Amino acid sequence: MDELSGGMVDKLDPESAAFINASGLAKVSPIGLGLYRIEPVGKVGSVRTASVQLEVRPKDRLGLSRLLFLLSYAGEQGFGEHLVEAAEHPDLWSALAESLAQLADRALSRGVLQGYLTVEESLRTVKGRIRISDQISRRPGMMVPLEVSYDEFTEDIAENRILRAALERMGQVPGVRPDVLSRLRQLKGKLDAVTRLQSGAPLPPWRASRMNARYHAVLRLAEVILRNASAEAGVGKQQTASFVVDMGQVFEEFVGTALRSAMSAYPGEMRLQYGAILNEAVRDSDRLTVRPDAVHFLGGRPVVVYDTKYKAASDAGASVSADHYQLLAYCTALRVPTAWLVYAGSGEIKLRRILNTDIDIVEYPLDLSRPPSEILAAVADLAQQSWGEVVRQAVADLPGEDG
Repeated sequence: MDELSGGMVDKLDPESAAFINASGLAKVSPIGLGLYRIEPVGKVGSVRTASVQLEVRPKDRLGLSRLLFLLSYAGEQGFGEHLVEAAEHPDLWSALAESLAQLADRALSRGVLQGYLTVEESLRTVKGRIRISDQISRRPGMMVPLEVSYDEFTEDIAENRILRAALERMGQVPGVRPDVLSRLRQLKGKLDAVTRLQSGAPLPPWRASRMNARYHAVLRLAEVILRNASAEAGVGKQQTASFVVDMGQVFEEFVGTALRSAMSAYPGEMRLQYGAILNEAVRDSDRLTVRPDAVHFLGGRPVVVYDTKYKAASDAGASVSADHYQLLAYCTALRVPTAWLVYAGSGEIKLRRILNTDIDIVEYPLDLSRPPSEILAAVADLAQQSWGEVVRQAVADLPGEDG
């Protein structure tokens, strides 16, 4: 079902209903006779058990490639759209599994990547360098064993650990086509010498370089899978899987990252999630604060404010009045003359002059159904227009010849 739909009624078993509720993808309520009402809650993705699959699709029917682009860009500033590749398929799980298999096969076609890993251990002979402080604190007065540190050229590096974990997780999803499942297992077999990541542990850091360039695309997809998808034995030891994404948060993070990158071409600095005080108060407990998604500063003073709304005014449940009240409060608290409301959708740019004030609120649509390069071009246009308004306002504020 669509994320903006009113929901649906279908027959479910109690275990699947409980799993969907626990996943956070949708709200499931029993209505009798084995029927349940299933309602979207602002998340998109898919959950699957041995007997049920529920998918909540993004508005505007965004495909998997576009969703992966938005997810990945915010995690790596300057991330290029050519690094996000996905096989489109009506079933999200099939698309994810097929995409991972294709990209992993391409990455491993020239063999498993090797790199240097720093190893710390106790040895009876010197290898690398002796860790003097550890030697003194752990073995005072003893000559052996020695606490040493050295670099080892190995396959057991962060890139391979992340890839192995993603292949393993997708291989546990119930209902993956047997041929794709076989490819995932064969690819994971090439990484059996690599340390297995513990469930719930943070992903090891890695840095994009010329040496690991052939891994870039598959690692971006692997990180998205590991951060947003789970697959495990559920009730009755049946395999369950979930891939759940908060599109409002994804849109906010994407716009913030892309806008900060675009505004770097102009003077000043941009701060994301900037907290400002709204009212005068003697006690801290009486103080009200606001937190715009982005504020651009020039000479230490805020000059323009931005806020993102994934739901446009035309979407069900969206309130254009509430959005403008919020932006009016931002402008008032920050003494900024113009605020930009960036929402996901198509349409025209609209300027709204607020009565009895000198405040303008500009509605700026960002069409996520466009190719990634065009989405980033639209953000660059937003940066150019908003900076142009800052310059225009600064010129208007200059004293005249008689001032």
